[in-house]
Amino acid sequence: MSEKREWVLKAFRGEVVDRVPVGFWHHFTSEEEWLKGFSNPVIIEKNIQGHKRFIRDLHPDFIKLMSDGYFAYPNPVIGKGKSLQELAEIEPLGEDHPWIREQVELVKKIKQEFTEDIVAIYNIFAPVTYLKWLLGEVSGGDDLIADFLVQDSQKLKKVLDVIAQDIASLSQAIIKDAGADGIYLSVQSIQDARVSAEAYQEIIAPSELTVLKAAKSVGGVNILHICGYEGARNDIHIFADYPAHVFNWAVGPEGISLKEGREIFKGRAVLGGFENGEDGLLYRGSKEEIQAETKRLIEETGKDGLILGADCTIPSDIAVERIQWVREALAK
Repeated sequence: MSEKREWVLKAFRGEVVDRVPVGFWHHFTSEEEWLKGFSNPVIIEKNIQGHKRFIRDLHPDFIKLMSDGYFAYPNPVIGKGKSLQELAEIEPLGEDHPWIREQVELVKKIKQEFTEDIVAIYNIFAPVTYLKWLLGEVSGGDDLIADFLVQDSQKLKKVLDVIAQDIASLSQAIIKDAGADGIYLSVQSIQDARVSAEAYQEIIAPSELTVLKAAKSVGGVNILHICGYEGARNDIHIFADYPAHVFNWAVGPEGISLKEGREIFKGRAVLGGFENGEDGLLYRGSKEEIQAETKRLIEETGKDGLILGADCTIPSDIAVERIQWVREALAK
């Protein structure tokens, strides 16, 4: 095991480290391509080459491998029907389905481009996210999930539990067969007032826990990303007992600092601190401002059990030197 790998894994476990790791990432394909990469070698090669450039230019402490192209869970029942009655006929794809095996090959190919032995975490979405994206095409679908919950919550739970079987199989295959160190599971509160925290925990959370437990059962590291994409708001307390090693959320929009979040997540490691968008300090600030904020975050949070990063994916056109400024400040 390389020193870099050992150091990052210690930080994930909340152990004492000499320097706080840094983890930023962005997409390597366009938003319209996120759903269209399955069996599309052009989009997948674009993703692979993007990782190659990113690793070569940044030499990251660790990396989140982007699942660009595979956002569309290709279950034929979801493709045919939109009513809950139709969706309730869903069956799992199975662990040998090409959608799963192609992602195993994607991770293997990206890892072949590594210039050093680093921790690699693969991007996975919650079962309800895969479902709502197929219903609402990336942005949207929350209202339909709320409709289903009102119509027949147990039927919705059954659909999500079936999807979870495939996402659990994907997670395990990525770790066992492709050599990833774990998963970065993206969850998000349903953006509809009809879905209470209690309803989420009863109907939706079990499918997410299935995925996390499956990854953990084969030795994987779990990073839980509570996604604030496009202004989504979350009740992060819903996820306080999830079996994850590291937690990441939108610090500014949620109004919960890294220090406060560590208390909510019972002392486990936290990741983030910087706003991810084009209006954020990381994208627009000066070197002095970015490094001052880096030092402030360390002083406020403490360096053990901390990984500095962003709320979510950062803009793909960001200058690599801006990420390096954060690492420079930590090295000092």
